Amino acid sequence: MERRLFLTQAATLGATGLGLMGLSGCSTPKVGDYATQTPVLDMRQYFNGTVDAYGVFTDRSGAVVKRFTVVMSCSWSGPAGQEEGVLDEDFTYSDGTKQRRIWRLQRQGGTGQGKYVGRADDVVGQALGEEAGNAFYWHYTLSLPVDGTVIDVQFEDWMYLMNDRVMLNKATMSKFGVKLGEVTLAFTKRV
Repeated sequence: MERRLFLTQAATLGATGLGLMGLSGCSTPKVGDYATQTPVLDMRQYFNGTVDAYGVFTDRSGAVVKRFTVVMSCSWSGPAGQEEGVLDEDFTYSDGTKQRRIWRLQRQGGTGQGKYVGRADDVVGQALGEEAGNAFYWHYTLSLPVDGTVIDVQFEDWMYLMNDRVMLNKATMSKFGVKLGEVTLAFTKRV
């Protein structure tokens, strides 16, 4: 009797575990999920010229902690399929502080393979990204100054092209797997 009860409990726990695994598999999108979405994003085309961005940082509760604007000067050079991009970002925060970040993006692989490696002075190591359809996903660790100290924070960053001028961006920030907050941005490409 005890053995049958144990087996029933084990089967129930196993089925519950498989169900939870199935749910968690559905909750994590992959960039390839957007491969058929249009308009098709080409990072080299969108981030070329001047792009303005307007954003907010929200904490875990969803409260807006900071608002900011960004003016980006973007350019690409190099042979087809291996272009290098420079995204020169000038931030102005709602409290009047300013910051500058210069991204250097390197396209990886050949034409049609939308993979990128990115570097910036406050990025630990490199950012790894991929585009498919209207989406771009990348992840990286950023060293952020917080209350007189610097902490390394992981970013999961998603961008979605809405039309030839507008792109939306949502990034989740975490430390040791704990969500700290989100950054939401709207990019507008100047004509």
